[in-house]
Amino acid sequence: MANDMQIGHYVDRLDFERDELFGVFNRRLELVAMAHLACLGTEGTGRPAAEFGVSVLPQMRGRGYGERLFDHAALHARNRGIDSLLVHALSENTAMLRIVRNAGAVIERDGPESQAMVKLAPDSLASHVEALVEDRVADLDYRLKRHAHRVDDLFSGLSKR
Repeated sequence: MANDMQIGHYVDRLDFERDELFGVFNRRLELVAMAHLACLGTEGTGRPAAEFGVSVLPQMRGRGYGERLFDHAALHARNRGIDSLLVHALSENTAMLRIVRNAGAVIERDGPESQAMVKLAPDSLASHVEALVEDRVADLDYRLKRHAHRVDDLFSGLSKR
């Protein structure tokens, strides 16, 4: 668990020109899971790479949000020419390590920390179409939740009268 100072330091280092953020909102439009895809450049390998990180609220874990965000970030990365994803996790974070292992990662453990490298397939017409469909479905989902939230607020306001 990160404290407020660590989170503040992390947020200060976000580069919105380079990085991507993805989120999952519940029906009350509260952010319950978030992923960060940080483009690293070639990092001496000659191939573009990115670092992936995810956070899911404790009460929302076990619902597949982390895996869905990983899949979305991997698709997003490969469609931008990124060759591999790097993931740092605590060795006790079995959920994250399971996600990357299922994606074919090579995991290296170093005491309490683990590092995984996931090779991504090159982009294709199918991957671009998949991303387009995912984006449209996500946009529709958010709009429906926003509309339902407004209707709930309207009925809450009427019931208080």
